[in-house]
Amino acid sequence: MQTRNFDLIAFDWDGTLFDSTQIIVRCIQAAVRDVGGTVPTDKDAGYVIGLGLMQALAHAAPDVPPEKYPELGMRYRHHYAAHYNDICLFEGVLPLLDALKARGHKLAVATGKSRQGLNDALQVAALNGVFDSSRTADETAGKPDPRMLNELMHEFDLLPERVLMVGDTTHDLQMALNAGCPSVGVSYGAHEPDAFDVLSPRYVAHSVAELQGWLLQNA
Repeated sequence: MQTRNFDLIAFDWDGTLFDSTQIIVRCIQAAVRDVGGTVPTDKDAGYVIGLGLMQALAHAAPDVPPEKYPELGMRYRHHYAAHYNDICLFEGVLPLLDALKARGHKLAVATGKSRQGLNDALQVAALNGVFDSSRTADETAGKPDPRMLNELMHEFDLLPERVLMVGDTTHDLQMALNAGCPSVGVSYGAHEPDAFDVLSPRYVAHSVAELQGWLLQNA
């Protein structure tokens, strides 16, 4: 039996497991437009994916005054809810997770979503019970703060080198660095992979199939 290099693999959600990047970008833009702010470009709206919701919206809409943040958040949730059934897992995610569980890895989600948002997404994706644990931004701290990973390490009594973070943004990879954990990036989500180099991921996968191949060989 192959020896495991990592006992716990923590995945980001949006843009890593869930094919939601373009819809999130459009919903951010629509929400900013609704409250009278300058609509961010696709690149600027995509950059904030992975952060906590209000942190993301404030960064994407710097000219929207703080007193409008509650309305901005409500408008984002309104637009996202309208598209919720349009979003699905990337092809190959279920076989990937099944293969990792069969190898004995613990699996977790570390996401900028809220707890309610993640619970809803897990239900839509029929993934309830697949993950051994999860952390959300509203329960802990937004990325790249390492608190999510620190709590997961504490929960499973693991050293940082035994935990691998997988994500599609610099926020994910920086969080891993801040926690002392190795990481793997994926290029098919929100951020361009050119920005990953300075964050020293072990690998950058360009598809879920590539990700599975690397993890089964190296994790």
